[in-house]
Amino acid sequence: MRWMRFKVRTTSMAEDILISEMTDIGLYGAQIEDNVPLTAQEKEQMFVDIMPEEKPDDGLATVSFYVQLQEDGTLLLDEETGEIGQAAESGGSLASVPEHAGKHVTPEEVKASMEEKIRQMRSTCDFLGDGTVSIEVTEDVDWMNNWKQYFHQFWIDDILVLPSWEEPAVPEAMPALTFHIDPGTAFGTGMHETTQLCIRKIREHLTEKTRLLDVGTGSGILSILALMLGAESAVGTDLDPMAEPAIQENLEANGVDPAKFHLILGNLIDDKKTQDEAGYGRYDIVVANILPDVLVPLMPALKNAAEDGGVIITSGIVAGREGEVGDAMKKQGLTVLETARQGEWRCVVGRKI
Repeated sequence: MRWMRFKVRTTSMAEDILISEMTDIGLYGAQIEDNVPLTAQEKEQMFVDIMPEEKPDDGLATVSFYVQLQEDGTLLLDEETGEIGQAAESGGSLASVPEHAGKHVTPEEVKASMEEKIRQMRSTCDFLGDGTVSIEVTEDVDWMNNWKQYFHQFWIDDILVLPSWEEPAVPEAMPALTFHIDPGTAFGTGMHETTQLCIRKIREHLTEKTRLLDVGTGSGILSILALMLGAESAVGTDLDPMAEPAIQENLEANGVDPAKFHLILGNLIDDKKTQDEAGYGRYDIVVANILPDVLVPLMPALKNAAEDGGVIITSGIVAGREGEVGDAMKKQGLTVLETARQGEWRCVVGRKI
């Protein structure tokens, strides 16, 4: 089995945003190479006696995406990567193309699609760096499973996040709860700082009567953890149909009653049907872990969904852009309660008066 590697030269600051944007064109999962210093937690998870020598952080990074290469030299796109195939046929904008499976495209077509996406990103993101895309064929490696050697159990305060192939590293440790997850290629694991910020803020405001709305729910991590911590119910919205099986797997793995979680596939920003199904003035906690470019236009819908006195938790905000989100809250008549920080990421919390 051969894989085509699409390598983007960028900056460490732009890694997460670049990866997120590339999902719009069907590229899921990424390999990151940079010189950002390892955190104490990351060092603990490497399970080595001698740490590798760390080079000075120059702010540069390489982000690589992998797609299976067919014998005829084309890329056969499946359900997760079908959007590129449709765009290659139509010549249209990738972000607006519906999902389409089973299309053969050339590596050059995928590269051109990535370059167009990067060009569009430059209008709103001034720290992408070089942005050059290169392509190469990799060795025969099981990329779909090889990543497991890098994902290990970790803690979010007193919550243990545990993949199925591991036992607790410290058997005598007593977590408040254990969250079981097997990471896939399309959604996160809870390890990212933005997710952890959301989890901490949800816990601060959660009660046994909490009704939670999770916008951009993905694999349902925030909603499922809230239910495990005692929330009454949760509703999640997402644009990606792959969210449904991911959520079902995580509900089952953690023994959570699926009747307490309702998934809505649709865009809460401007889709009246999605807004009506989610409801108005219903939620004690509304959480959105996305990006500022989405959070700002989303804010009116977040406000409308929250009940009076409800808390709105927003994350996915890179340092320096928290002011934009706070201003968007104030424009909607919300009170900004605080801005929480972890690493280079920010979480802005507001309340509907």
